[in-house]
Amino acid sequence: MRKNIAALAARLMAEDGIADYGLAKRKAARQLGAPDTEALPTNSEVEAELRTYQALYQGDEQRARLQQLRKKAVEAMRLLAAFNPYLSGPVLDGTAGRYAEIELEAFPDSAKELEISLLNRGIPFEQNNVRRTGFDAPECVLTLEWDQTFIRLSVYPPDAERTQRRDPHNGRTLERARLATVEALLTGYQP
Repeated sequence: MRKNIAALAARLMAEDGIADYGLAKRKAARQLGAPDTEALPTNSEVEAELRTYQALYQGDEQRARLQQLRKKAVEAMRLLAAFNPYLSGPVLDGTAGRYAEIELEAFPDSAKELEISLLNRGIPFEQNNVRRTGFDAPECVLTLEWDQTFIRLSVYPPDAERTQRRDPHNGRTLERARLATVEALLTGYQP
């Protein structure tokens, strides 16, 4: 059952654009008739199934989408260069689905300074509520539309740039990449 839940959760993420692992697992469990199961797969198991599903059923489409999202991320990161941007999430790790948004992290001296810069450039944004608190929580999260793609920009204090954030579900270090690394991903060269 655990393997079936992981496979269905992966399909839901790939086909329906569900980005939240927990939601995908719960929905898959309900669809398989096991809504109260305590043996849900881990995020790592679902991610492995997601990579397999994308390779089998969305190969060329997913590679083209990933390339397009990374190009847009590079453009946005160049625009935000003064605020120390990093790419994170599915666009970086290669699991971005059909409806994925680009996840960026910025470490400006002041969140207001970043917001003013966006306003001065005519880039509309929406400020979202921060759901979690703690030393590794962002000061604010901005959603902006960039060339018909949504960017989720998490704004952290400058000293948070030196800390490694961990996934609360599995304890793994959350990966992030600077502009040069993302540009290298576009050209196929991986340092």
